[in-house]
Amino acid sequence: MSETVQMKEQLLTLKAEALDVLEKVGTPKELDELRVKYSGKKSALTEILRGMGKLSAEERPVVGQVANEVREAIEEVINRKQEHFVREETNARLQAEKVDVTLPGRPMPQGGIHPLNKVIEELEDIFLGMGYRVAEGPQVETDYYNFEALNLPQNHPARDMQDSFYLTEDLLMRTQTSPIQIRAMEAAKGQAPLKVICPGAVYRRDDDDATHSFQFHQIEGLVIDKGIRMSDLKGTLLQFAREMFGEQTEIRLRPSFFPFTEPSVEVDVTFTKKNGERVWIEILGCGMVHPKVLEMGGFDPEVYSGFAFGMGVERIAILKYGIDDIRHFYSNDMRFLKQFSRI
Repeated sequence: MSETVQMKEQLLTLKAEALDVLEKVGTPKELDELRVKYSGKKSALTEILRGMGKLSAEERPVVGQVANEVREAIEEVINRKQEHFVREETNARLQAEKVDVTLPGRPMPQGGIHPLNKVIEELEDIFLGMGYRVAEGPQVETDYYNFEALNLPQNHPARDMQDSFYLTEDLLMRTQTSPIQIRAMEAAKGQAPLKVICPGAVYRRDDDDATHSFQFHQIEGLVIDKGIRMSDLKGTLLQFAREMFGEQTEIRLRPSFFPFTEPSVEVDVTFTKKNGERVWIEILGCGMVHPKVLEMGGFDPEVYSGFAFGMGVERIAILKYGIDDIRHFYSNDMRFLKQFSRI
């Protein structure tokens, strides 16, 4: 038997064996093993082809053609089986991941507005109704806007309770929203009337307890125009108190001291305890804008006057909702927060 005939028979025998085995393969792992066995670098097909060097130039194309046919037939079956396994795997994954659209929907829990945001929005609505506009400013402030422009020069004793979180010698986390008032005055360039409220977070050195926090929220107000008097301030605050706490609310003004207002007062409101007792509760500080502050803000104190006030949002919320601990606002306790979801 010639070398050519023998190699052709070996190739055809290999083809028949490979196709029979490949048709019966049952797993991707078995298919990979058979791929190596029948078409890899060390496969029987490769071994047969290495013997083609012994053939004459005329015989090699004949054997080469048969070898190519065998290789193509084996690879065709391997590819077909591979596609089959891929389809099976995809179908199985889709079956496992399919969604039953006939199932009832899962209700999404509905959130609510945080009680502090509720109070801020209510305060804004009250003062917007009086003709104010909302002004905002940076929480990282300069010493000038936070203190000096508010008549609190370096080494002023009133700074002691507010010198808090400094980032540099000149930058600190604002201790009040009053710097926004100065920025609003500068933006007005000495032109009145000016009526703004300034809500936002502030930071002071303080120990956390039921009534104090190193971070809290303020909302301050500023009015500047010709002929503004203390009576305008009192009427504004009485209107605010009655809209926030009820028409029966009364206010009381007590003399106090703030470097940026003169005269200055603290304001109390009437409050009814759970036992029915009616008491006075302090809620804010205010006064007529100090002439130096007017001047530093770009207004002529000989022509214009104004009043300013500031209150803690947390204190208003505590009174409005009967909350006994300021830390509840920041604990993210859902049991607490859910109480306000329908308010």
